[in-house]
Amino acid sequence: MAKTVALFLFVYVAGIVAGHGEYRGKETMSVTATLGMPWPMPQQYSSTQELFTINRNAFKFRATGQSCDILESAFFRYQTIIFGLREEVLKFHPKLRAGTLTELDVNVKNKCDRYPYLGMDESYNLTIAASGAILNSNSVWGALRGIETFSQLVLQQSTDMFSVNGTTVVDYPRFQHRGLLLDTSRHFLDVTIIKQNLLAMSQSKFNVFHWHIVDDQSFPYTSNNFPDMSKMGGYDSRHIYTQDQIAEIIEYARILGIRVVPEFDSPGHSQSWGKSIKDLLTKCYSGSKPNGQYGPIDPSLESSYGFLAKFFAEIGKVFPDHYVHLGGDEVNFDCWKSNPNITAFMKQKNFGTDYAKLEEYYVQRLLDIVSGVNKGYMIWQEVVDNNAKIPKEAVVEIYRNQAYMLDVYLTTLKGYRTVLQACWYLDLIKYGVQWQAFYACDPRNFNGTAEQKKLVIGGETCMWGEYVDNTNVISRTWPRASVVAERLWSAQSVKDATAAAPRLEEHRCRMIKRGFPAESVNGPGYCPQEYSIPV
Repeated sequence: MAKTVALFLFVYVAGIVAGHGEYRGKETMSVTATLGMPWPMPQQYSSTQELFTINRNAFKFRATGQSCDILESAFFRYQTIIFGLREEVLKFHPKLRAGTLTELDVNVKNKCDRYPYLGMDESYNLTIAASGAILNSNSVWGALRGIETFSQLVLQQSTDMFSVNGTTVVDYPRFQHRGLLLDTSRHFLDVTIIKQNLLAMSQSKFNVFHWHIVDDQSFPYTSNNFPDMSKMGGYDSRHIYTQDQIAEIIEYARILGIRVVPEFDSPGHSQSWGKSIKDLLTKCYSGSKPNGQYGPIDPSLESSYGFLAKFFAEIGKVFPDHYVHLGGDEVNFDCWKSNPNITAFMKQKNFGTDYAKLEEYYVQRLLDIVSGVNKGYMIWQEVVDNNAKIPKEAVVEIYRNQAYMLDVYLTTLKGYRTVLQACWYLDLIKYGVQWQAFYACDPRNFNGTAEQKKLVIGGETCMWGEYVDNTNVISRTWPRASVVAERLWSAQSVKDATAAAPRLEEHRCRMIKRGFPAESVNGPGYCPQEYSIPV
């Protein structure tokens, strides 16, 4: 019997080892990184064999058109990112030979905007040739994207010497809304981590930080008008964002050309709101008595709308972007159904037993409030799925990851501008190479009319916060988020994951050299020598 068991165990274990070895051999082949290739891939890109050297002690960025704090900050930042030193120490003028590049001339045609916005012009042209390096753009936002591309073309050869090939780039984004969502309710993220993530976003040409700042679990936003919301709704006094910290994040994003779109989700996902605002949440009933539980915001009370009006008047002043995300997802009607006061309100409004009409009533009142403070709004898809009649100015975000292209089709058929998130959940982790599935997703890959496809204005990837915090959010987000960035920036034809893999490998190495703990996404491999020379 013992021999039989031993033989069984040997065969069983051998089968596991053989099985795993076979799997790993097939699925994790080494990917060799490219050298000096951009990510995301520009619309038009060509390079020559002509090689120019750069001495970091002699190179500078020069504004030849409009300039402003955004561009000056970019010059300072990229001098450090590329060459590892700051402008003020560039005092030496070594003897230079032919074929040396000494400056990038940046010509911004139009006066700088104060803040980035939906539909901003991010196009640019970049030429690196014997006659010099020139970047032309209509706006400062295009200049930022072009400088990032330039930085990716430069390779370090030794401590002081760098090189770049002759290159021509004509570039612009395919989609105007290219976002990344971070959730700071389920786990609080420090300001330094948020800023590090914003910097990583800029280096993959994202332009929207969707800040899911509050939810059921905690309310870290410190309100001027309602300070008890964070005092009672935050995890504790250490895990809140002060007004100064929020302003710091918005300013940092502005300099990087990134919009900050805050999300204050309601009427559901609002348990943390009700810890300090009396009678805001619906009292749930068991039979004829309250059972001590609370549901979504109570849409039957005028006091709810009075609070919302004052709260969003503040939000309109704190966050300069035109858009606020108002949520509207996963509203459970059970508590509303149990509450006799809401039942009476439904009867008064002739809603019958259709609680979707009650939700529509709430949403319309909220949209009127937000419009009253001159803000646009984004919403999750359920508001439209439930056939609520809302203004066409709304931007609808598709997040359900089943039949999501059908949802895009139906939403655009109703005439709404649409943003896709459903195929890009960074928080859903599995073993192995996962990013190709992200790369295969195209927000316009549905059988709709040309007008419908125009209504798809972009997409977002998301890192929900149940299982990430300060310790792992950056490594788990990057460089997989960069895959989504390329799908949203590059031409529709750029979709071959096999061809993209070596560039992604290089982009990951580039991020590591720049100080980001970007995780491995292609399996076994190593970073080239050019990415291991200390700057």
